[in-house]
Amino acid sequence: MHSVGQKEKKSPLPGEMREFLDFCRIEKGLAANSLESYARDLGKFVCFCSSGHTGETGTVDTVREFIDSLVRSGLNTRSIARILSTLRSYFDYLLREGRIDKNPTEHIPTPKQWQTIPKFLSLEKINQLVSMPDTAKPLGSRDQAMLELLYATGVRVSELCDLRIADMNLEMGVLRVTGKGNKQRLVPMGASAVTALRLYLESARGKLLKGRPSPYVFVTARGGRLTRQGFWKLLNTHGKKAGIFHSLTPHVIRHSFATHLLERGADLRSVQTMLGHADISTTQIYTHVLRSRLRTTVDEHHPRA
Repeated sequence: MHSVGQKEKKSPLPGEMREFLDFCRIEKGLAANSLESYARDLGKFVCFCSSGHTGETGTVDTVREFIDSLVRSGLNTRSIARILSTLRSYFDYLLREGRIDKNPTEHIPTPKQWQTIPKFLSLEKINQLVSMPDTAKPLGSRDQAMLELLYATGVRVSELCDLRIADMNLEMGVLRVTGKGNKQRLVPMGASAVTALRLYLESARGKLLKGRPSPYVFVTARGGRLTRQGFWKLLNTHGKKAGIFHSLTPHVIRHSFATHLLERGADLRSVQTMLGHADISTTQIYTHVLRSRLRTTVDEHHPRA
């Protein structure tokens, strides 16, 4: 029996799947990263269906067998749930287009996911990390501004790297961020981030560009936009200097932003808005912070605690 845990040969996506991806790109405005994820998920399904499986692609039994094979391969439930979500969207598209009569994923349950508490840094570690870049150098000034801004706003790393000069209002301390699905949101930034940005823009960015034009805020020594991969690399470098050797990613800084806000009394809806989560259920991974705060409130203020 075929298992997706075995080494897979990549199968070209059928025309209908390519049309679906075009629909997601043009009509839904999905970002390139999301489209790549959709293509990978659909590719796994195509590979399963073309590797010794005899059933029809669009049947409930085929989809169930595919999901079962993912479970047997040891893939984590979060990844399986994402792949099933991709298939649901794909078959919904075919249903709306009148190419199928029923969505075969309609009654297939999403695998239960254990909610893991997001990893985050203490305020002390954040302060150590932000102080690592050498701001006397143009690249160090840029790095510190990026770290300050990431922690101050909780934006995604792709949103940080795509930030343009026109998206910032330093006087008001606000960013206009374009997130998933090309949805825009306004995110406030604190005084520390504004100060670091001013220093970078006034004394370092011009030295990096050497007279070359760029609409992007954060640039390389060659004048191009700093990429996500480039930021991951610099984050890892400064993290090691700060003594943070394991599991430091841009998302850890994003989680730290949300966790520290909630620890200090912010409400979940406000954090949802700033993070750019379409659904409050996504933000509810931070409810461990709220539970902890409730416990502390009772211990400190209840007369018989």
